[in-house]
Amino acid sequence: MSTTTSPHVLVSGGGIAGNAVALQLLRAGIRTTVVERAAEPRPGGQAVDLRGPSREVAERMGLMPGIRKHQLDERGMAHVDKNGREFARMPAEMFDGKGPVAEIEITRGDLNAVLLAEIASAGGELRYRYSEWIEDLCADDTGIEVTFASGATERFDLVIGADGVHSATRRLAFGPEEQFATYLGGYTSFFTIPTPAGLEPGWFIMHSVPRAAVGIRPDSDPATSKAIITLRTDADPRLRRDVAAQQGLIREMLADAGWEAPAVLAAMPAAPDFYFDELARVDMPALSAGRVTLLGDAGFCGSPMTGMGTAMAIVGGYILAAEIAATPDDLAGAQARYEAIVKPFLDKAKELPGGGIKMMLPTSRIGTRLARGAARLMTSPPLRPVMLKMMTDTDDYELPSY
Repeated sequence: MSTTTSPHVLVSGGGIAGNAVALQLLRAGIRTTVVERAAEPRPGGQAVDLRGPSREVAERMGLMPGIRKHQLDERGMAHVDKNGREFARMPAEMFDGKGPVAEIEITRGDLNAVLLAEIASAGGELRYRYSEWIEDLCADDTGIEVTFASGATERFDLVIGADGVHSATRRLAFGPEEQFATYLGGYTSFFTIPTPAGLEPGWFIMHSVPRAAVGIRPDSDPATSKAIITLRTDADPRLRRDVAAQQGLIREMLADAGWEAPAVLAAMPAAPDFYFDELARVDMPALSAGRVTLLGDAGFCGSPMTGMGTAMAIVGGYILAAEIAATPDDLAGAQARYEAIVKPFLDKAKELPGGGIKMMLPTSRIGTRLARGAARLMTSPPLRPVMLKMMTDTDDYELPSY
């Protein structure tokens, strides 16, 4: 696959992965179009962190000044019981800024805003189209014809699918989602709530009960906080896109949770950014099929339980754009190199820490008490090196120099 002129690349998805690759393509002089299903950039979202290779990429891309302006005041994580009594505490400095709360924490929406600001100032040939998405793909020897939801059709040299775990681009180019996604035993939800009175400023507080956990973590505005909920339950396809059923399940599983769960449940119906989805892992036999390449959760979602989704998105986007820029007349070669270079990082980043949801959310009260004991034990001085090793497993990944 080759082009005789500068290629025209379509990026499907205006999230962190899509905007990271679009920014670097623009800077390399590659003509780029981005389509995003939402009508405008999505604000808010959960806090994400930058550490190890992803922080190095952010520095290389010149994102750190913008990130610093939006950096959250998040000082550590604490675990409490149903009465709010703390039983485990992990200040950020306990693990040198590389623990559950990293030195650099920023909301997903703010990180995306930093990327969009850089895109706006990058110049180059960019078209950004909101309320648009791919409906069909038809590739041949000279390009790929894309049919959009608006009815428009256009030819490109390469399509990058960065449209999330339920990627339509992946479905069209590779096959049904069920072939590649594995349900990991639960669901996650997050949304903005008014900050409950009495919470310690700057701390991410977690509370677990059998089969469910509720957390409250700092937001960019001290008057609000982010609620994060994890549920261990069987898969139920009826929950997809049914907000009433999703919120009903959350209320049912947290009905007797205690602590600040009643305040979280009371704020949930009015939350402007309610999000709910299954915990799933995406494993692809290959990241490219002809003129389509996958990036971010569309190609290598490890689930929110890994805490590495943003890292994989930004590292993957940086490498993919650099390889396309290196050989714009050999896109097939660029795609192959991208996959070979990023795969060692992905293999480590997708590993579930601590055994996944079964260890995180036991089904019995006894199991929950044992998990609390384990949390206390892992923060003890003798075992802190073990925790640090688990959370820095990707730090030895060497980014290529471009």
